[in-house]
Amino acid sequence: MSSNSEVVVTGVGVVSPIGVGVEAFWQSLIEGKSGVKVRPGFEDTDWPLRIYAPVDDFDPRKYIKPRKAIKVMCRPIQFGCSAAAMAATDAGLDDFEVNPDRLATLFGTETFFADPSEVADVFRKCIVDKNYEHSRWGEFAMREIQPLWMLKYLPNMVASHISISMDARGPSNSICQGEASSILAIIEGADLIRRGAADVVVAGGTGSRMALTSMLYRGREELSNRILEPEKASRPFDIDRDGLVAGEGAGAVILESLSHAEKRGKTPYGRLLGASSSHCDRSNARFEEALSVNIQSALKHSDMKSKIGHVNAHADARVQNDRIEAQGIHDALGNTLTCSNKGNFGELGPGGSGVELVSMILSARDKIVPATLNLDHLDPACPVNASNQNESVESNLAIKISISSTGQIASLVFEAG
Repeated sequence: MSSNSEVVVTGVGVVSPIGVGVEAFWQSLIEGKSGVKVRPGFEDTDWPLRIYAPVDDFDPRKYIKPRKAIKVMCRPIQFGCSAAAMAATDAGLDDFEVNPDRLATLFGTETFFADPSEVADVFRKCIVDKNYEHSRWGEFAMREIQPLWMLKYLPNMVASHISISMDARGPSNSICQGEASSILAIIEGADLIRRGAADVVVAGGTGSRMALTSMLYRGREELSNRILEPEKASRPFDIDRDGLVAGEGAGAVILESLSHAEKRGKTPYGRLLGASSSHCDRSNARFEEALSVNIQSALKHSDMKSKIGHVNAHADARVQNDRIEAQGIHDALGNTLTCSNKGNFGELGPGGSGVELVSMILSARDKIVPATLNLDHLDPACPVNASNQNESVESNLAIKISISSTGQIASLVFEAG
């Protein structure tokens, strides 16, 4: 493989419930911190949405340019643009002029849920004699909702804002494939470089599963009921797991061709060796086989000279999903050390796999795999080598696995150094 076709990671950025910025995020992982807490105003309820994993101490004005664009960004869009800006700064792109026609933007995203308070007044004016009359909506909505309101929630606006801010005129795309979206965006971004269509790609994902409308839409069945112990609610692979915790966040990376990084004297975090994407319905009895085949395909296409050091699993603490994923990992990789970061911050939607990819990159760099939080007793039905302690590894090779609720599977192999 020539240096022109090798794809390296030169910058990373993260906005998460356990830290904004790479070092704060990584330190929290190593210290086993949880970002799950009680939602204000719901302290006295017994609903699963009583707990969530929010991003605290976040000021988009520190990262987003121009600042006036913030008013047409919902929080997940702000997260994505901020993570991308952090990654660009980390990569040294603020001080290097990239050919704008060869700078691309690929971001995993979704249709974002609006805050009910923004349309509450309009809804009230549609109530006549205690009944909702939809025929009144157009009249009052046009008058009272700001004209650019819809732009705050469109899935393509993350990549759009990033492209405008960075003057990126190369290929741009938004990947809306649920929880696997970030990794799928990064895979596509790497392919752009390998095909010679771009020199630099801003890639990653952002999302939120904790908006009230989002949680009500998806239902309470998949959520953890351990609402009196928020920090212990998300329990990947644990025998007492009972569902996921909703969170929010974004992760981004800067991808470059090795030759471009060398030309500007940038030392990369490492390189992307191989990847695989596929689909299998989650209800299919052969899903674990499909996952195993996907992982093996990613390994087959990687130029590996040693064994994988660790797996960063999807594992969202749903009972059946964790069991099936664990079996698929075991079938493909045997007893390879496996971790899940969702015990720290729950399920972040399309942003989750981007945040977890940053974790995997830092783990491979430092050869330290963070503990799987709340893994007190490994479920015998989950045949993985997971630990509730930080573990040192010899290998700088790692693989990230991401799975969407609708069956998209993505695996990405990374080598640090």
